[in-house]
Amino acid sequence: MTESVTTVRQDEYAALQEGVALQERPDAGVLRLTGADRADFLHRMTTNHINGLRPGQAAVTVLTSPTARILFVFTVICRQEDLLLLAAPHQASALARHLRGQIFFMDQVSVEDLSAGYLQLRLMGPAAGEILQNLGFTLSQAPEGQWQEVDGLLAVRQMAYDVPGFALAVPTDKGAEWVERLVQMGALRLEADAAYTARRVELGRPAPGHELVEAYNPLEAGLAWACAENKGCYTGQEIIARQITYDKVTKTLVGLRCQAPVAEGADILADGRAVGTVTTAAFSPTLGEPVALAVVRRSHNGAGTPVTVDGIEAEVASLPLIQPEGSGS
Repeated sequence: MTESVTTVRQDEYAALQEGVALQERPDAGVLRLTGADRADFLHRMTTNHINGLRPGQAAVTVLTSPTARILFVFTVICRQEDLLLLAAPHQASALARHLRGQIFFMDQVSVEDLSAGYLQLRLMGPAAGEILQNLGFTLSQAPEGQWQEVDGLLAVRQMAYDVPGFALAVPTDKGAEWVERLVQMGALRLEADAAYTARRVELGRPAPGHELVEAYNPLEAGLAWACAENKGCYTGQEIIARQITYDKVTKTLVGLRCQAPVAEGADILADGRAVGTVTTAAFSPTLGEPVALAVVRRSHNGAGTPVTVDGIEAEVASLPLIQPEGSGS
């Protein structure tokens, strides 16, 4: 799908860039892991350090295939008696099935799908932390991944993942109430995806369904920070470790500045050869031009490299395309 200037609502874009925006994610489910081995189980399967999490902490982690391709990216929230997993849209059921299929008879772990009882939201923008602070949270200056719960609303501080802000989860019976409270405090409720997509592309943030897909590994898709160094074996770990150690990552996530709108999924050409793929297309109101995220071979991923997409001239650009106005705190 191609984004154009007419599809980006200026009030929504301004909220994301300068204020606070609220996005509802009704198709993003929640899983619960219980049992004495829950942390070790997830730790041995995914890229990040999970068994070191303590209550009040959370982490983004990646479940990869034997060839280190991305299968699932999700947030793990450590609570006293369980782990909550915030799944990407349309992935909770598949993630639950995959996890259950990896449980051995000695593992003391159970996977429960709570998606019907939870609503995921995301609060974004440089003033997001201030709104939460006014509602009783103390996360505005907290470290990455810290979380708190107030009156049923669980908030995780995430500056490195997605558009900077807070991942939120709330029981469905309190969802409408909390949406209204956040709006009353000044958050603008997003009604379309175009402004969010534009901001995500400008900041160079990969997303499930676009960059975070099985076509790429976490290093290629911009999630190297979610792959813990010196971590023990997990599925795909040897390949990821080898690529890091020997500098063998063959393609990376970059930005594109384009002369005209380009299509997601289109090949990127240089000297008549395919060197990459457009993964997200948008229009940047700040830059005043079509932009995109793309995964491009290292031979052509330098800033300023000229390329074409379906005959449209474009230029590779370093990420982020635009520096954020604030920390989203």
